[in-house]
Amino acid sequence: MKISCDIKVDHLTRVEGHGNIRIKIRNGRVEQARWDVVETPRFFEAMLVGKKWNNAPWICARICGICSIGHTLASIRAIENGFGIKPSEQTSVLRLLLKHMETLQSHLLHLYFLAAPDFLNVGSVMPLIESHPEVVKRAARLKQLANDACDVIGGRRLHPTRTVVGGFTMLPEKSQLSSLKKRMQAAVPDLTATVELFQTFTLPDFERETEFVSLKGDERYPFIGGGLISTDQVEMEEHDYLKMTNEFVVDHSTSKWSRLSRQSFAVGALARLNNNFSFLHPEAREVAEGFSLAPVNNNPFMNNIAQLVECVHVVMDSISLIDNLLDREWTEVRQPVCPRAGLGVGALEVPRGILYHAYEFDNAGRIIKADCVIPTSQNNANIHYDIFELAQQSASRGKSDGEIQHLAEMLVRAYDPCISCSVH
Repeated sequence: MKISCDIKVDHLTRVEGHGNIRIKIRNGRVEQARWDVVETPRFFEAMLVGKKWNNAPWICARICGICSIGHTLASIRAIENGFGIKPSEQTSVLRLLLKHMETLQSHLLHLYFLAAPDFLNVGSVMPLIESHPEVVKRAARLKQLANDACDVIGGRRLHPTRTVVGGFTMLPEKSQLSSLKKRMQAAVPDLTATVELFQTFTLPDFERETEFVSLKGDERYPFIGGGLISTDQVEMEEHDYLKMTNEFVVDHSTSKWSRLSRQSFAVGALARLNNNFSFLHPEAREVAEGFSLAPVNNNPFMNNIAQLVECVHVVMDSISLIDNLLDREWTEVRQPVCPRAGLGVGALEVPRGILYHAYEFDNAGRIIKADCVIPTSQNNANIHYDIFELAQQSASRGKSDGEIQHLAEMLVRAYDPCISCSVH
């Protein structure tokens, strides 16, 4: 039977920001299948022009309430690269630990509160408080651990106050780090239970071959700085981000799109895993193998599982990072900063994918020009073409309009888009 349907989803729920889905099928033929971002632009880049270098991280943290730590660290890295500052090993380890805890914060939020309701056939997490109380309590425990760790290291769980150009304003007490380590070790059973929960879910059977872009691992799974790589064998340096992102504008979206070797590419947990699988912590790699997740996986719904794998990775790696910090004598809290004219670029892997900040400075360190390229804006084109292919496959399989709408909503949510961030 050739199906016909007209699906209009305005302001998709359980994502951050405002995005719409449009699908029109007539007699089995897809006439339209579209992803529209309709969020109002916020012009953060324009706000930065004329500001001094030390204001940028505080301003940029407000681009996003979920990955504010990532924006802060990307901003700091861009400034340090522009001024020729190399952070100390102590600072680098603390920043990576803080970054890991943001990844854990965000992935847990998405997996438990945004994605899981789809697999448990409820509209939100609220009904799960009654039907699956232990699941919700487990989510809260893990999220609390990540939040508390961000407090200890960054000074605040959102919009960190201690992270500055050259280092930190103050360091955590070693007793606090030791306590966090014990809590992380105690959280392993909750992570195992999370894995077991997701093993009971059946992910949609859907694939569309695409290109995946991420930072390139160099001896470890990458999160802060370094080379850029894609599964289509494109490799570039951090400062060549414009050639990697190639942003452009489409008339039905207030957020930009990106492309590289093909009409679109994907960033995020699945992209990181596809490009850097060998650098995962052994226990995280074991979790991935339990889901038959290995490079190169082209099912966007597997981004949920890649996020779960990364939760295990960041917790296990954080335990090692804390051991590193406990074994060393604290050195300087921060380095002196000498502004200079030039361009600085900083790339980080935030939960939803690779994030770039770039600033041009005058001799006094004032920002002449600013550019931020957001993971969700890089994913927008891929989401759009995935929806079209999903609609085609669903039409050929005779799925109902309700089934198609549900799958399309799940598909967008699998990318964990941060739409307000994308229209920064």
